[in-house]
Amino acid sequence: MRVTIRVRPGASRTAVGGELGGPDDEPSLVVRVSARAVDGKATEAALRALADALGLRRGEVSLVHGATSRTKLVEIAVSPADEPALRDRLSALRQRR
Repeated sequence: MRVTIRVRPGASRTAVGGELGGPDDEPSLVVRVSARAVDGKATEAALRALADALGLRRGEVSLVHGATSRTKLVEIAVSPADEPALRDRLSALRQRR
């Protein structure tokens, strides 16, 4: 399963929740991290935060596209049987602020 995230580096605390995007865009899940956008530290922190928020291991979340961009495409390794539960968790996270 692929998910678009929007990373906000330099936040006061790490948090996953909310969405960003307009009517023509696929909404991106917002991931706030305290790490700065230097040497991939914010990207790594965002992937770790997303995995934690979804109850997954870090190895089950990988970057597909956007290493140097704030908008990233992420691949989540999930079995077809677990996909509906994961979609529900993502939906709940998007509704958080």
